[in-house]
Amino acid sequence: MVYLMLGGAIFAEVLGTTAMKYSDGFSRLWPSLGTATGYLIAFLLLAQTLKTMSVGTAYAIWSAAGTAAIAAIGMVFLGESANAAKLIGLALVIAGVVVLNLGGAH
Repeated sequence: MVYLMLGGAIFAEVLGTTAMKYSDGFSRLWPSLGTATGYLIAFLLLAQTLKTMSVGTAYAIWSAAGTAAIAAIGMVFLGESANAAKLIGLALVIAGVVVLNLGGAH
């Protein structure tokens, strides 16, 4: 159940960040509200996750998965460049989270 809450936090954060891209510096109402709502839900779910999971592990997974998802959305849907350096960097972020979990995630 804790990983489901963490997954929800990641999903909400990704939605909030994507909405922020369309908020035009918080000058557009609906994307701005989407950003605020996404981050509110993300932090509420992350806080619930931290009741039973260590903060280092939870934050590593949350930030790495969110970073990877937003980078992929940018490259696939928003026309951002996809080059070898970016892809290697994303792979290293994901590998770091895997190593943290192998080291005894709780």
